Amino acid sequence: MANRISPLAHIDPQAQLGDEIEIGPFCVIGPHVVLGDGCKLDNNVTLSGHTTIGERNHFFPGAVIGAEPQDFCYAGGPTKVEIGDDNLFREGVTVNRGADKEDGITRIGHRNFLMSNCHVAHNCHVFNNTILTNGVLLGGHVHVHDYAIVSGNSAVHHFCTLGTGSFVGGMCRVVQDVPPYMMSVSADDPTIATINVVGMRRRGISESAIALVRQAFKLIYREHKKIAEIRSLLIEKADGAVPIELMTL
Repeated sequence: MANRISPLAHIDPQAQLGDEIEIGPFCVIGPHVVLGDGCKLDNNVTLSGHTTIGERNHFFPGAVIGAEPQDFCYAGGPTKVEIGDDNLFREGVTVNRGADKEDGITRIGHRNFLMSNCHVAHNCHVFNNTILTNGVLLGGHVHVHDYAIVSGNSAVHHFCTLGTGSFVGGMCRVVQDVPPYMMSVSADDPTIATINVVGMRRRGISESAIALVRQAFKLIYREHKKIAEIRSLLIEKADGAVPIELMTL
């Protein structure tokens, strides 16, 4: 299928477009944008800056990708946004390009679902298979690892990391890292509440691995042991075979 581009869209002639792309009316695509095969832009989508987008991504009305970072220190350098394949960007999602810090790139991986009015700030890294629910705000330099879920209207403080399979409840303020498979669910108390048993079982993680995550939670948040000591204790409890799910702790 040939590209289907509305005559009311504005596409810079230097932009690089793949095949089988749909672009609706009033979309704006800048000169340094690379748009992969099979992408779909509904109306009023803006792609700007040095933005590289993979295949089969769908951008709903009002999405703005690649705008300048909201950082007073930004000096106008050619920082970037890099997006993988098969992502959904719902209405009003904003993804800022990197600031002149670290490697200057804001990254989004594959198969992520960013619901309406989410904001991904400069230098964030959203990995794969995550869900950012309506109104989620990620501060700069936040890392959201595989299969993490952030519920509606939650805000994540800059430089925080949400581990693999972690879960953040609605209206929460995240001001510290959420380790893999653990949960922060209170709007009033930002401490880690428990482990994400439901999420682990949905992914087919074994009960023995879940038991080790539960033990890790107890060692970190009840006994306040150091991470190196926790790893040693978990290896001992697992007879030396710690499941891969815990290796990122």
